[in-house]
Amino acid sequence: MPTFAIRQAMVDAMRRMLDLGLSQGTSGNVSVRAGNGFLVTPSGIPAEQLNPDDIVEMDFAGGYDHWLAPSSEWRFHRDILAARSELGAVVHAHPPYATGFAICGREIPAVHYMIAMAGGPTIRCAPYAPYGTQRLSDLALEALEGRSACLLANHGMIATGPNLSKAMWLAVEVEALCRQYALALQVGTPMVLSDAEVIETVERFKSYGPREKSGE
Repeated sequence: MPTFAIRQAMVDAMRRMLDLGLSQGTSGNVSVRAGNGFLVTPSGIPAEQLNPDDIVEMDFAGGYDHWLAPSSEWRFHRDILAARSELGAVVHAHPPYATGFAICGREIPAVHYMIAMAGGPTIRCAPYAPYGTQRLSDLALEALEGRSACLLANHGMIATGPNLSKAMWLAVEVEALCRQYALALQVGTPMVLSDAEVIETVERFKSYGPREKSGE
């Protein structure tokens, strides 16, 4: 995909997060692997004002040459993409239900088989660290070990994928799962699936998720 198209897709993703209620104001950010570095959304620009030229290109040393500063969370975008070669995109957002559990420091257990989309029987919650810090990045990487999504205590959530489309899909699904879990807790005691049941679904999910439509 040409660089301009990737930048436009990132702008579209930021606006979609706003429309879906996954982020508010200037919160939320996305990154996409590109060449020997990555592209990341800028700091402090509302999604509705973004355009493709505003996307910041960075190298894995943290360098950039752009009139806008990169997202304050560029460190965990950089570190996740550097550590996980199978990943091509990272989405960070503050959706209400996922953030609600993050505020409580609670991981999400296997209350629905769709948890397998995140790679295992839990969606972990990383301990709190100030936003934009290397400590937060280190904790996020630990929470993402063997997983493709995590919560950040008193902060929000991270979803990843081989491309931006799948990372966005996962962000939406994680928030949906958190909403379902919150409702189930109000009804009674949620039933938790066994690790074996989740692992079986993880294998089946390797070919699951959004696909590009092939031409006729």
